[in-house]
Amino acid sequence: MKKLIFIFTLLLSITSFAQNDAKALLDEVSKKVKSYDNIAIDFKYVLHNTAENIKQETRGDVVMQGEKYKLNILGITRIYDGKTLYSISPEDEQVTISSESMDDEGSITPSKMLSFYEDGFTYKMDIVQNVQGRKIQYVLLNPKDSNSEIKSILLGIDAHTKHIYNLIETGKNGTKTTLTVNSFKTNEPISKSLFTFDKSKYTDYYIENLD
Repeated sequence: MKKLIFIFTLLLSITSFAQNDAKALLDEVSKKVKSYDNIAIDFKYVLHNTAENIKQETRGDVVMQGEKYKLNILGITRIYDGKTLYSISPEDEQVTISSESMDDEGSITPSKMLSFYEDGFTYKMDIVQNVQGRKIQYVLLNPKDSNSEIKSILLGIDAHTKHIYNLIETGKNGTKTTLTVNSFKTNEPISKSLFTFDKSKYTDYYIENLD
């Protein structure tokens, strides 16, 4: 992953003061995110497992409005209309339809990406980094559930805009996944049909309903 990081400036001590600071910062980020009608993000996604010699890099984009989203990544389009998830694969000419589980703690879906930390985690302030002149404050999150597949998450927050810059998740199996936001746009004009699956466009596709 191309991390444009030049200076490690500060490592905060683990105190109740830092804990309160972390909560205040996360609350501010959450409040700001929820104030937007919609959010459009272009991002870079990296999956790395040194032990298994696996490294995968890709770019994607997502538009979110409340729980609804349209995500493009790895050649697949995922549309969630608030009730049903449609996964469209042009390469396989297949559409998979399912009811998305919003209770899957091991999966951070686009609609939860900017607010997943509100439940199920403890948190504390971590390092501050200077990324091309931007002050990025990291918050370290640890799952409360000891059976979680997640070991820890580092959430990088732009100290000026209070927008999420990146998310670094480390799994107990050693896999590290990093999502870095390249562009963050809000309240863009979007089509009313953006989160609607139009079956007529996929008459030649194999459609599988998993429910």
